[in-house]
Amino acid sequence: MGMEMEMMEMEEQLKDRMTEKKYPLANPQIVLREEFDDWAILFDPDTGKAFGLNPVGVFIWKLLDGRHSIPDIVARMQESVEKVPPEAKEDLEGWVQELVNRGLAGYEMDRRA
Repeated sequence: MGMEMEMMEMEEQLKDRMTEKKYPLANPQIVLREEFDDWAILFDPDTGKAFGLNPVGVFIWKLLDGRHSIPDIVARMQESVEKVPPEAKEDLEGWVQELVNRGLAGYEMDRRA
């Protein structure tokens, strides 16, 4: 069991390092239309689909520029938003992956590493 735990820890550390080298990038074809009270709509002209974003989603979307990693975005959230929950990094990773799965975003890889 000790070896299994060590392997799990090593996998988690590797995942964390990989995440830090990936820079989420919003699909440039997606239109961000900001609405009232800091809410917004993402519109995909290729599919005609629209997706609503709450104010936190808008804040994050604007940082999906290929220059900010997931940890960078969480740090910016902690600077700007009160009471960022401890699970914010995992939630953000999941949300960005959902954007990727829908074709709304992708990743810029750090080639310096």
